Amino acid sequence: MNRKELKEFLDAKVEQYNTPEFIPHDPIQIPHLFTDKKDIEIAGFLIATIAWGNRKSIINNSHKLMNLMDNAPADFIKNHEESDLNRFEGFVHRTFNSEDCKTFMRSLQHIENKYNGLEHAFAKAYLEQSDLQKAISQFKTIFFEVDHLPRTQKHVSDPLKNSSAKRINMFLRWMVRKDNAGVDFGIWNEIPMSALSLPLDVHTGTIARKLKMLKCKQNDAKAVAELGKVLRKFDPVDPVKYDFALFGLGAFKEL
Repeated sequence: MNRKELKEFLDAKVEQYNTPEFIPHDPIQIPHLFTDKKDIEIAGFLIATIAWGNRKSIINNSHKLMNLMDNAPADFIKNHEESDLNRFEGFVHRTFNSEDCKTFMRSLQHIENKYNGLEHAFAKAYLEQSDLQKAISQFKTIFFEVDHLPRTQKHVSDPLKNSSAKRINMFLRWMVRKDNAGVDFGIWNEIPMSALSLPLDVHTGTIARKLKMLKCKQNDAKAVAELGKVLRKFDPVDPVKYDFALFGLGAFKEL
């Protein structure tokens, strides 16, 4: 395929997969349980954090996590006291354990109190860095301003350490990207869609290489940057819409 044909092919796949039918099969279904902006962004951040491994396990543990927060994540983050965190004893998703979970609750409360929430914390970092991947690295510094165990740092990725930061890029897609399909929320206004990067994983990386859009052999920050340049040529305003195409082609083994 030449470039024009590839763009037309991918645009068609975006139309095919970027639909509400996508939601019940994806962890994004959890923040879709809520209508309040703060509930959506806090649930979204926590669910994106544990969105790796078996999909069924991710969704089951996401529901457990929301139940532990009384299915009112924004209220819990704003008002919880230290003793309330005891309820997370025993919660685990792969290597994300109860101590990690408690740190995330403390940090999210700190971000609400000091930065007026996740959107403003990310937007502050983006304004200062003018690059969203560098902003993610700065956000990690903000996130760990609270006391924490060193082990918990691995649960917030850092693109400046060559991580693809797949889960944070996915969360940012959920929050920032605006369209009429009803999958992504588009509830943040301080970061432009054009700044987003594709949440690169094994499946999207494999498909991108098959389509000769990606030469990097590792799914790392360099690959995210390389693929981003290609996608911005296809759509400079909304480059990460192609996540639906690449993910769908991989998940349904069309290539």
